[in-house]
Amino acid sequence: MSVISAPYTFNEEDLYVDLQSILGRRLFLKCEGFNFAGSIKLKPATEMVEAAEQVGVLTPQSVLLESSSGNMGVALSMIAASKGYRFLCVTDSRCNLSTRLVMEALGAQVHVVTEPSAHGGFLRARLEYCRALSDLDDRYVWLSQYTNPGNWRAHYLRTGPAIARSFPGLDVLFVGAGTTGTLMGCARYFRQWHRRVLIVAVDTAGSVTFGDAPRRRMLPGLGMSVSPPLLDDSYVDEAVHVEEADTIRACHHLARRGFLFGGSTGTVVSGAMRWLAAHDSAGLTAVAIAPDLGERYLETVYQANWVQGLYGEDVLRPGDSASTDSEAARTAPPVPAPGPWMHHRHQEDESWAGDTTTVSPSRPSPGSWTSESAPLRDADDGRASDTVEEGG
Repeated sequence: MSVISAPYTFNEEDLYVDLQSILGRRLFLKCEGFNFAGSIKLKPATEMVEAAEQVGVLTPQSVLLESSSGNMGVALSMIAASKGYRFLCVTDSRCNLSTRLVMEALGAQVHVVTEPSAHGGFLRARLEYCRALSDLDDRYVWLSQYTNPGNWRAHYLRTGPAIARSFPGLDVLFVGAGTTGTLMGCARYFRQWHRRVLIVAVDTAGSVTFGDAPRRRMLPGLGMSVSPPLLDDSYVDEAVHVEEADTIRACHHLARRGFLFGGSTGTVVSGAMRWLAAHDSAGLTAVAIAPDLGERYLETVYQANWVQGLYGEDVLRPGDSASTDSEAARTAPPVPAPGPWMHHRHQEDESWAGDTTTVSPSRPSPGSWTSESAPLRDADDGRASDTVEEGG
């Protein structure tokens, strides 16, 4: 029996779905949505808030501030309500209505950005709003999930070890890429583990994170239109890009077997199954991380008119699914070893994120936590797609 007094202290860490009977290949799906925030974002939200409290940044007079397309906003709304903080979530017009209603029900104030930035889409516009507000009023404490090392540290401390306990023979791990906090935390943990684990990042097509051409995307969750500052490509072995139509099909295929997952999970499952189909996966122990559940996607991913209006009448025709043999994986080339450009990026990032290349289970010192966001670099010489972004 579990008895709790604070909602953020509960998270089901050891639930996995065996997808063999559903999708025809051996893949274990780590379900991260069974907590009071409904997603994996509870862990980094808790880590960032508690680190800010530890160094004295948060006071009873503080107002938490964050940019989010959804899940991080819900997690912070819940934590703020539990701890007695006020919280302002800056989102945009494409955030799911149900997600906004959840945040407001938890007492958060939600500001909706309705116009994208000319150079950086809605994400840039949201960040500019946060920056201006925190500069104007020092009561606002901007956690900045895009640059805060607590984002990846939460997964180094919890998600990676939990997977290792359950699968001591792990061979390959599939992780969705948004802010890349989950990806970097797990990759850093398994880099120093006792056996080699292949880290495969799963990104949405049209996200620039792993070199895909920027283009319009409609599903909140994974993907970025600017280079994520937390990312260190040297920890990633391969990257798979998934079309949003394939995400939709994967979600519906799982739902027809009774598993209602969110869009980010559909993307990860689709990418993982296609990677396994394109490789000699017999005998491999493979795990994929499912960031969210599907209730907040009922008006989008699971609404036929919305889906068909965006992706065509045939997107859900019988026979289309996340089937392993439907087509070969669209897998990007292996990520190159760090070069001069990567080293230059790390030098730029040192001033705001501390040393994110040094793995430490301890929380950051006061000098490594900041409420200011680092400059996010646009793809394509400053031009970025008009999209929903950031995995949160």
